[in-house]
Amino acid sequence: MYLIIYFIILMIVPMLAQMNVKSTFNKYSKVRSTSGLTGKQVAEEILKENGIYDVTVERGQGNLTDHYDPRSKKVVLSPSNYDNPSVAGTAVAAHEVGHAIQHATSYKFLSFRSALVPLANLGSNFSYFLIIAGIILTAAQNAAGGGLGEILLWSGIGLMAFAVLFQVVTLPVEFDASKRAMNQIEELNIVNSKEYRHAKKVLNAAAMTYVAATAVAVAELLRFIMIARNSSN
Repeated sequence: MYLIIYFIILMIVPMLAQMNVKSTFNKYSKVRSTSGLTGKQVAEEILKENGIYDVTVERGQGNLTDHYDPRSKKVVLSPSNYDNPSVAGTAVAAHEVGHAIQHATSYKFLSFRSALVPLANLGSNFSYFLIIAGIILTAAQNAAGGGLGEILLWSGIGLMAFAVLFQVVTLPVEFDASKRAMNQIEELNIVNSKEYRHAKKVLNAAAMTYVAATAVAVAELLRFIMIARNSSN
């Protein structure tokens, strides 16, 4: 039963989340916003209204590659969102500016997530190597290998925990950015009531991809903890 639940979390949940965000985005990227503002213009207007003048809005590449870079202070929008006046583009642009507002106001979870980046990268890059090496050495069933194997296994799990914590902290950051986005486009009359509901659907669908990624990361961490505990018995 555990393996079935693990498989569902690992494979099915992320796939459904990705399918949902793509279909929702594709649907509302074809709906022209009544404001006539492109994603670039939406982002610039929100930045201006919040007194943020050191953040630039740039045209990126690819599809659904929108992001805010706190190091260079850039809101990067994918071409379809940057150039077109769509409901989806409005929602995404406002969301990314939401991160810029978080940065400008020193939002605590964003600051914490930024501080976790080095450790999270270390965990993502090296945890599996340590865990696999630990499992192999532990399975060797000899005194030297077993002891070293357990050390490597738990060390890998410790590193992985930082990557998982990064995923967990990402959730409040993303949900807060979406909340700020929805507040901004409503207060600035960028959308009407119908477009507001549609924009919210776009951001909710995007948020579920982060929830799915976090669920996978937590499930993976728990699986290796169980393996490590069983190997110690």
